[in-house]
Amino acid sequence: MASLELVVGLPNCDLSDAYYECRYSCLREPLGFPVGAERLQDDSEAIHAWWETSEGEVVAVGRIHRIPDSSDGAQSDHAGPDAAVCPAFTPLANGDDDLRPAVQIRQMGTREGWRRQGLASGLVIALEAAAISHWGAKSGWLQARIEAIPMYASESWIQFGERYDVSGIGPHYSMWKMLDGEELVE
Repeated sequence: MASLELVVGLPNCDLSDAYYECRYSCLREPLGFPVGAERLQDDSEAIHAWWETSEGEVVAVGRIHRIPDSSDGAQSDHAGPDAAVCPAFTPLANGDDDLRPAVQIRQMGTREGWRRQGLASGLVIALEAAAISHWGAKSGWLQARIEAIPMYASESWIQFGERYDVSGIGPHYSMWKMLDGEELVE
């Protein structure tokens, strides 16, 4: 087995072609999206984390971005025309300052042969820590594909709301987590 290194890149870091190739092959190619759909307009503003082999192959990726204070988190799922719009995180729409700064994890993917080895959990932990350190993040949000919910739940993310479909991608649930260890009382 190749040795792995966990790499965390802050906003404006240089992302390699290997990073984007992994993101595309894990998340967009299986759904029939064209090359380029794996790149998001705000990638330069996000924190990225990835696992890389000693040979330079990227085997798992993820990113986290700060949700603007004026936003409820609704956004396009990918670059290009006909992108599905992911729904808002309704608790953010209520203007609760205890949730801000808020961040969102997106674009998590692990290559087939590397799954079920804890790499995704390692990415989540690294992204959370970097968002707390860099932005002072208080709450985290994400839209999880059904098959990813157990991994996020193992890292204390809480599922909420109704199931919804992201057009062209499939069924999802929203999840959230207080990043300072406190739980939100509803």
